[in-house]
Amino acid sequence: MTNGIGREPGDVLDLLVVGGGVMGLFTAYQATHQATLRTGTRARVAVVEVGEIGDPMTASFGRTRSYRRDYLDAAYTRFADEAIRLWTDFETATGTGVLVRCGCMNIASTSITPDLDRTYASLSTAVLNRLGIPVTSYDTAGIAGQYPYLRADLADLDPAGGLVDLRTVTATLLKSLSAEGVTVHERTTTTKIVDDGELLTITTSAGTLTTRSLVITAGHGTNDVLSLLPGNRLRVPITKDRPSEARYYTPTPETRHLYTSDRMPVMAYLDTGIYLHPIVEGVADAVKIGFYNPPDMPRGTTSVNSVGDFVEQCMPGLLEATSVPVTDTDGCDYDLVADDDFVLGPVPGFRNVFVGVGWRGTGYKYAPWVGRVLAELSCQEGTVYDVARFTPSRFA
Repeated sequence: MTNGIGREPGDVLDLLVVGGGVMGLFTAYQATHQATLRTGTRARVAVVEVGEIGDPMTASFGRTRSYRRDYLDAAYTRFADEAIRLWTDFETATGTGVLVRCGCMNIASTSITPDLDRTYASLSTAVLNRLGIPVTSYDTAGIAGQYPYLRADLADLDPAGGLVDLRTVTATLLKSLSAEGVTVHERTTTTKIVDDGELLTITTSAGTLTTRSLVITAGHGTNDVLSLLPGNRLRVPITKDRPSEARYYTPTPETRHLYTSDRMPVMAYLDTGIYLHPIVEGVADAVKIGFYNPPDMPRGTTSVNSVGDFVEQCMPGLLEATSVPVTDTDGCDYDLVADDDFVLGPVPGFRNVFVGVGWRGTGYKYAPWVGRVLAELSCQEGTVYDVARFTPSRFA
């Protein structure tokens, strides 16, 4: 299927994006949106996707992802804060609500991690405080009063955090790209790339496309596309990961109201590898709890070794809830990089080829920012953001 307005065979694109996940779609959106704002004319952009947009097997599909600013690395916090601004701009520009502004809260319990000052909650709050980002903190008594279903001794809430409604994001991006005349080629493989120093000619199963700039956001297929670049020496050390366990908890009808997004924020106990999403009316009908090995703070030995352990010790109100494994499209799929940093920037040796990959399970929230960076690099000869630490050349 091809969405949008097709190009004549002889036309030259301003930008071709290979990879139609949320990063690729936002790159195309930012390229067209910024061109319209700057010049009043449309950029000529196309997207090539090997599968289908919104395929349940892809990393950027599902019901919800959290968006937050609580990182141990101040750079990621600053970029996450910028991403929230860009999400809000996207909502304004499209007239669509995609953020569930329920807040994001890090928790800790002395019975599980006795040294509260060394927990992820305390350490990430210290970063937020240094950057002047307000946090609401609760102690044991405050937690009992505000969140009666939660058993913890520390809870730090960033009220600006929350959830992203993924299906609405995808639908809104496709609608916006179609309105801007962007062609989206689905079920299309890329088989050959020729670079003459000025233009790139890309052979695909949908035909041959010529473009001034190329952005590769192909997830786990990134190295396959990079291998088509003649003389390219870049290969990104990507590995695939998923949460070791994820479950839906459906509370009893009498207590359900306590777990909806107007009462319950996103929660995380990253020292134990636990995260929680509340019920979102019309989007998610159960509390989602995941258990994984967080890249920011490798999990040590605690008494929490499963979702069930966490519920028993920290969320006893859900012990009577119906629980089932997450087996549908709401699972998470992570592309991890060896040094645990994003890969974002120009492909070494190529003037007009750029790559974005390695989102380490935390990337979705950054999507409008990643798209902005890649659109500026590929269409404006540079970005206003300092992304030197993410340079792909470190793996060349």
